[in-house]
Amino acid sequence: MSRRDDKDGGLLQGERLGKPSLFAWLRGRFFAGMVIALPVVVTFLILQFLIGEIDRRVVPLLPAALKPETYLNYAVPGFGLIVLVLFLTILGAIATNLIGRSVISLADRILGRLPIIRSVYSAFKQLVEVFANSNTEQFSECVLIEFPKPGTWCLGFLSSPARGEVRSTLGPGFIGVFVPTTPNPTSGFLMYIEASEVVRLDMTVEEGAKMILSAGLVVPEHLPKKSGPAAQAEAVQGSEVPPPKSAPESSE
Repeated sequence: MSRRDDKDGGLLQGERLGKPSLFAWLRGRFFAGMVIALPVVVTFLILQFLIGEIDRRVVPLLPAALKPETYLNYAVPGFGLIVLVLFLTILGAIATNLIGRSVISLADRILGRLPIIRSVYSAFKQLVEVFANSNTEQFSECVLIEFPKPGTWCLGFLSSPARGEVRSTLGPGFIGVFVPTTPNPTSGFLMYIEASEVVRLDMTVEEGAKMILSAGLVVPEHLPKKSGPAAQAEAVQGSEVPPPKSAPESSE
């Protein structure tokens, strides 16, 4: 075989390797479209399921004169959700006046004295009050703690400083940290740790929740903090911050 044949053969082989087949091109475009459409479709299906469940439970409670089916030949999707929002708004308006607070206080005392219902009612009431109170410090920061053994770190959410009997037993320097499980962040462990042993992170609670839900696959971007002239120069140039390296100590 001549040198020309070898050269031509090499070029043809490179062309065959560099040009994808029609099936590979279609497969790549299909997966690209699926990545774009899948979050939208899943969100739409979840909303459709929730709205359908609310309609199925709320609309049958309405009198026939208020149902859209009485005047139309089809059911109006989301009508139950609208009725539920109006009902909760009216209930909140009633609960804020003097008579409404008296009625709610009476109902609260009655439910709090029933043998079986009071345990469930009290637990859910306290949980709702904790998340509804905007002045609480629940889940204000993402932190790292050593768990389950030294040298092994896990992601958690800062809850609140130790209070009550826990504070009097452990001391004022302990804070509560909720350590969720992956991929279900609604379950986990509540731990009280010394504040000096907690490593606070810059990521938000939402970013930490995404990281836990994805089992560490979705990691928020983070640029190492720098100070001095180097940081000012990078801010002016807008260049990407390289990975941190061990810099020699300055002679100043």
